[in-house]
Parts: sequence; C-alpha cells; structure tokens
Amino acid sequence: MTSASAADPKRWWALAVIALAQLMVILDGTIVNIALPSAQRALGMPDADRQWVITAYTLAFGGLLLLGGRIADLVGRKRAFVIGLAGFAMASALGGAAAGPGTLFAARALQGAFAAVLAPSALSLLTTTFTDPRERAKAFGVYGALAGGGSGAGLLVGGLLTEYLNWRWCLYVNVPVALAALIGAQVFLRDRSGRRGGHLDVPGVLLGSGGLVALVYGFSEAGPRGWTSPWVAAPLMAGVLLLAAFVWWQHRAAGPLLPLRIFRDRSRAGAFATMGLATIGMFGVFLFLTYYFQAVLGYPPVRTGLAFMPVSVGIVIGATQIAARLLPRTAPHALMASGMVLAAAGMVLLSRLTVHAQYVPHVLPGLLLVGLGMGLTFMPVYATATVGVPTQDTGAASAALTTVQQIGASLGTVLLNTIATGAAGRHSRAHGPADSGTALAEAMVHGFSVAYWCSAGVLLLAALVAALTVRRGKPSQAGSKPSA
Repeated sequence: MTSASAADPKRWWALAVIALAQLMVILDGTIVNIALPSAQRALGMPDADRQWVITAYTLAFGGLLLLGGRIADLVGRKRAFVIGLAGFAMASALGGAAAGPGTLFAARALQGAFAAVLAPSALSLLTTTFTDPRERAKAFGVYGALAGGGSGAGLLVGGLLTEYLNWRWCLYVNVPVALAALIGAQVFLRDRSGRRGGHLDVPGVLLGSGGLVALVYGFSEAGPRGWTSPWVAAPLMAGVLLLAAFVWWQHRAAGPLLPLRIFRDRSRAGAFATMGLATIGMFGVFLFLTYYFQAVLGYPPVRTGLAFMPVSVGIVIGATQIAARLLPRTAPHALMASGMVLAAAGMVLLSRLTVHAQYVPHVLPGLLLVGLGMGLTFMPVYATATVGVPTQDTGAASAALTTVQQIGASLGTVLLNTIATGAAGRHSRAHGPADSGTALAEAMVHGFSVAYWCSAGVLLLAALVAALTVRRGKPSQAGSKPSA
C-alpha cells in the first residue's frame, strides 16, 4: 500500500521549506553572539544590559514553546507555520532598525515568541508529511543536521556579516529568508490539521509558560549573579513550583496544553531524556571554544566562525549519511548511545587543550568527534520522539521536545560555565596570582578542561539512558496499541 508521504509529489520541496525555516530559527540563537560587541558600541548599551540581547530571545522562545505547539494543533500546522514566519521576519526587521537598546531587546523577545510558534509547527509538519520509514529517516536526517549544526553555522554567518557589513545584517538577513520560506509554504506545504475549534488550556498556559520563563530566567542570571543570589534562587524555585502545578493540572484538564499521554511510551520518554542530557553536555562546547579561540588563540571573528565548521560538517555527515541510512534497519538506541559515546570521546580530547595548542592536530579531532556524535544522536531522537504520536498531539509533542532541548542548553551552559569559572579560580589560587596574560590564559584553559570532563560524564549518562530505555521499533500511540 502506498504511504501518505509517497502519495505527495511535493513532499521533498516541503522538506526544503521546513528546513529553511528551522535553519533560520537555529541560526538566530547564535548569529548575534559575535555581533554583540559591535551592537553594544553602536547603541551605547551598558555592560550590565548586553546579556538581554541573548536572554530576551531564549526567555520568549523557551517559555512559550508549549503554547506555540498547542496553537499549531488547534489552528492548523501550516497556518501556525506561516504566522510564525511572518512574525519572525517583522521582528527581525524591527531589531535591525533599532535605534536604542530597548527596541533591540523588544525585537529579540518578539523573535523568540514567533520562533516558539514556528519551531513546533515545522517539526509537526515534518512528522505528518513523511510517514514511510525510509523517507522519514532521510527527512529527519536533514532536520537533525540543521538542529545540531545550525548553531555552529550561526557563529560563522554572524562573523562574516559583522566583519564585512555590520551587526544589523545579523537581523536583516532573516527577512529575505523568511519571505522565501513564506512563498514556499503556500506552494508546497499541505496542512494535515489535527483538531480545530478546540479550547486553549488557559490555566495550563499560565502555569507552563510561567514556569518555563522562570526557569530560563533563573539559569540565565546564575552566571553573572551567582547561584545564591535571590534573583536566581527565587525564579528557580518559582519555576519548579509552577511546573509541578502544571503537571498536576494537566492530569485534570479536559483539553490539556501538554497531554501527558505523550510520555507514557518508554521509548519516547527515553528519547526526551536523552535529548535533555545531550544538550546539557554539548552546548558548553560552543561557549568555551568561542572564548578559547578568541581570548587564548587570538582568532578574529570570521576565523572563529570557520573554526567551528567541522562540528557542523560532522553533524551533517552523522545525521544524513550515517544515521539516516542505518535507522530503518538499526535499533535507534544503538545510534543514540554510539553517538553519545563518540561525543564524549571528543570532549575528552578537547579537555587536553593547552594555551599553546594548534588547531589541526589538537582541536580538529575533538570537534569532528563531537559533531559526528551529535548527528548520530539528534536524528534518531527526533524521529523516535515524534513517531506514533496521535495526529492531534503532534504540535504539543514537537514543542515538548524543543522545550527539553532549550532548557537543556540553558541549564548546561550555566552549570558548565559555573564549573569552569570555579576551576579557573582554584587554579589561579594554587599557582599564585594571575598577574600576566599567560597565567590568566592557563587558568581559563584549565577551567575549560574540567568542564569538558564533566560534559563527557553527562554524555556517557545520556548513552546509558538511551541504551536502557529506547526500544527497537517505533513508540506506540498514546491510548492505542503499539504499532506492528
């Protein structure tokens, strides 16, 4: 019998549109990082406020993902996709034209809000468009490559735009990309809507989004303020309490924002846990290596961006050429666990870097292993976590997976940065005052080394979780018998 995806002659063009939109969202998480010093000087932004260029985006994105996913289920995934694209383009234009810090912060928050609608609708469209196992593996290979490699590509694009144009183009570049995706969406996307005319779970929105915003804010403030600050402890406690109340309410709500039946399948729950641990362990690599390349090795912005490209190349190869080919005939937990072990080995190699290291013999092997590991892991995680979900819940499931990834990245960055900073301080005290550039660099690199070892441990834990929880075959639909 011909599958639904095989009957759609436009499905591969639809994949191109979905991939373009997803790449834009992922790029924007890092594209402004290298441009931030230039934007700060141009707008007269105080040092204390500059973090809000990043935090405003992550707060809105991470906090509103569950709402965005449910909107996609209620109004239709194609409609939500178009709304997200149009809003993201307008917010990007507003940010590029910003005359002051306040406008830029507001534009970044709007970008995050519309990305929270766009990202889950893109993933759920992919889930409902490709149902044939082999085609689904190829499609999710592309999606996984973009999801993992987009951050590294964003650093390169941000460096090129900042160095050869100006920082505003890191925002303006989204406008033509979004317009191209909008045209493609109207021509190639089919809307396999789940449930229209339902009611939005307002208490669930307030509890879930409020809890996620509080958690992301607390994590983002832990770096500059410290874990004992009331500006950190209070949001984290509030976030935990609100999310506990959210789970309690989801058990009782007639039309829950996040149907908990999604997590009843062991393989799907294991895929979610693997994603969370993987992002906790992996995302510190971008932060630490950015400082290592620029502050220790003295790389300029464009060279820094280019130095990250092996990670993106490794992800593309791992996701599209290895995982996508093996998944139809290989247990997903084998790919996930193997990917995490490879990434952990890459972290161990990076932990051996010194202030006198050279890129090709010392940095490159670790980056390639991390990239391959991410590609091997993310692709089967996306495929396993979304297969078998009832059609009316695909937006919620997609949003939940993206939320886990976003929270894991925020938590991992803060935790690993705290570990690195503490280790660097202890190294300085043990080796006397760091009154020279070399001593400061050695303390910094030592802190990074300790953090990389911790990352390797978390990634090995992710491998263990995947091996023990994710079964061969696809997860069952909630409330139905497992698929044959």
